[in-house]
Amino acid sequence: MKFVDEFRDPAAARALVSSIRDLAKDDEFKFMEVCGGHTHTIYRHGIEHLLPANVELVHGPGCPVCVIPMGRVDDAMWLAEKPDVIFTSFGDMMRVPGSRGSLLEAKARGADVRFVYSPLDSLRIATENPDKHVVFFAVGFETTAPSTAVTLVRAKELGVTNFSVFCNHVTIVPPLKAILDSPDLRLDGFLGPGHVSTVVGNRPYRFVTEVYGKPIVVAGFEPLDILAAVHMLLAQIREGRREVENQYSRVVPEEGNPQALALLGEVFELRPHFEWRGLGFISQSALKLNDAYAEFDAEMRFDMPGIRVADPKACQCGEVLKGVIKPWECKVFGTACTPETPIGTCMVSPEGACAAYYNFGRLHRETAVLIGMPSAPSVGAAASAR
Repeated sequence: MKFVDEFRDPAAARALVSSIRDLAKDDEFKFMEVCGGHTHTIYRHGIEHLLPANVELVHGPGCPVCVIPMGRVDDAMWLAEKPDVIFTSFGDMMRVPGSRGSLLEAKARGADVRFVYSPLDSLRIATENPDKHVVFFAVGFETTAPSTAVTLVRAKELGVTNFSVFCNHVTIVPPLKAILDSPDLRLDGFLGPGHVSTVVGNRPYRFVTEVYGKPIVVAGFEPLDILAAVHMLLAQIREGRREVENQYSRVVPEEGNPQALALLGEVFELRPHFEWRGLGFISQSALKLNDAYAEFDAEMRFDMPGIRVADPKACQCGEVLKGVIKPWECKVFGTACTPETPIGTCMVSPEGACAAYYNFGRLHRETAVLIGMPSAPSVGAAASAR
């Protein structure tokens, strides 16, 4: 297949749904989609209505913005409000709330906060403003970390001294282990993250099958990708297999991207521990700049507060990130917490589960059952043919 409409073909969807129903029979299955991009595809295209009721998809901690704890946002605000700093960030972090508001609110108060499309944009701003210190708010899994690494290598080559990175890059394997070790969540398998896997490949997920005995299928982001991955998971279980399979082979190479991995090894090292929203501190789950690039580490250049801040009591973002509750089960979802007035990160990010549920009409359990297909006519046609 070459074109996007081929990945939304009603006839192919009907065939997959029929086969999924046959494989599932009357048994109950719960699969976790690790990536927030999968969650948005599922709820944008109504895939939860296509699947039989005994096959449930729950969201995991794969939204890079959502997992950043409030204390790190407060540290970013502290940096942004320093008079000699230009603070730069991707747009999806601009509205994430800390205990004293968001970066957008800091900008409104007079801080020089700018959103960028690439960390290289931040480096350019640094070269254009030699009298200011430019800080880039680096956030994301292994997907975005290589672009930060490229920028740091370039900064070192150019001898730029007024540029640094506030590094919040996280890694995908440790939170998966934390989820699998969680006593309050029973899972039968995983839809593996497509974007991260383009960099790390499929090898890192073998512990899921070898240690925990759960199947995992790396999946793409179109409706038929999701349905095909669910079918592959069920087929593994019925055949008594527990393997790492790659549904997204058109994009994800088995060994990942060796050049990107080598670059990450050149610039970063693992932190001893890092705090995750909803999951607490997880050892060796995030990246920091290594000694060779320590001169560009904002946490070493500035005497940052580094205070741990508890989430608002009303917000249940942590439980949502772990798949323990659905967004509509949070007591502030859709009332006090909306995309316009977010309390937690899950309502802000384009990959956040709460934003997906809110934007695509899943405001409570009854709506989730009764709503039609809002934005994917081809997949909706498949649903109506059930």
